[in-house]
Amino acid sequence: MRGIWRDGNHFELLPEASRFLPAMFEALDGAESSILIELYLMESGRLASALITALERAAARGVTVMLLLDGYGAMGLAGEDRERLEAGGVALRFFNPLGFHSLARNLTRDHRKLVVVDGRVAFTGGFGAVDEFLDAWYEVAVRIEGPVVADWVRLFCRLWDSPLTRGSGAPGLVRGLGTATPEAEGYRGMSGRVVWGQGYRYQAIRLSLYGRVSGARQRIWVCTPYFVPTFGLRLRLARAARRGLDVRLLLPGEAHDHPGVRYAGQRFYGRLLKAGVRIFEFQPTFIHAKFSLVDDWVSLGSCNFDHWSLHWNLEANQEVENRRFAGEVAELFERHFAASQEIEPAAWARRPRWQRLKEWLFGSLDGMLTRLR
Repeated sequence: MRGIWRDGNHFELLPEASRFLPAMFEALDGAESSILIELYLMESGRLASALITALERAAARGVTVMLLLDGYGAMGLAGEDRERLEAGGVALRFFNPLGFHSLARNLTRDHRKLVVVDGRVAFTGGFGAVDEFLDAWYEVAVRIEGPVVADWVRLFCRLWDSPLTRGSGAPGLVRGLGTATPEAEGYRGMSGRVVWGQGYRYQAIRLSLYGRVSGARQRIWVCTPYFVPTFGLRLRLARAARRGLDVRLLLPGEAHDHPGVRYAGQRFYGRLLKAGVRIFEFQPTFIHAKFSLVDDWVSLGSCNFDHWSLHWNLEANQEVENRRFAGEVAELFERHFAASQEIEPAAWARRPRWQRLKEWLFGSLDGMLTRLR
């Protein structure tokens, strides 16, 4: 599902935790009426503790603070931290806690990442409240102002009141929160929309990318940490490369938190390389960011291009149509391409048998996953 395109927004690209974390904490400390946070990952540690302290301070000055976490992704949040949040006045809810129900329901996770302050400023990206984002994982976020923020608020409110959500904050608490967001002054022409997915039933993020790739005129650059693409995406990328477009993939290298996913995706390298797609594996650290650039269109948010995101998870991305913003994203891509190892087609064709075996093994497991629904 997708929102409508709205003009008059301001989008600020915030690459690296050293930029987006200070910006988020500054916004939290300046909150006057409400804070809405939705995260997949939150585990006890330095970052989670700092976030809890900021939320306690906000609640103490009368701000309505609502924290929505995934029931599986937050299993690493210690009991004392949960108690601290609730004692500090934070309304805390969990989406779809694990239980003795269907496997499909347990696999359905809230993978979205969102921070909204006073209904006026929002942040999204691939971040979470785990210490890996402090220095071990590379991530990118976007700061959002303008009418599109109201769409993020409405998206949060629907899930907060979902029957699958449990916790201390009662349903209906979100009623009365303002969702009328004025245009960001001086930013006429920065168009954006929120696009979201919910398992295999609602594939708006995937379909939006398909449409952009099929209609691309110049470039298609995609960064994703978990690249196990659908047949439809592989076909479109190959066709675009054969048309002479600049098609590049920015993917993780050996520094990966789920190596099996990397091997499952690598089984598609050969045909993509043969079609003219260029593949770069990022070397400095694990790149956890998820963002795409097609001509002057950008999509940035929580969605990976693997079967977990496309078949099971609740996901949401911010789409932006703006030449200046696209130029900033292109510069970011170029810096990362320079810090990556490009996969050469001839060298890839000579890869050893043990590498091919791992691709086959983890590819087979991935294929089984897609048939579980």
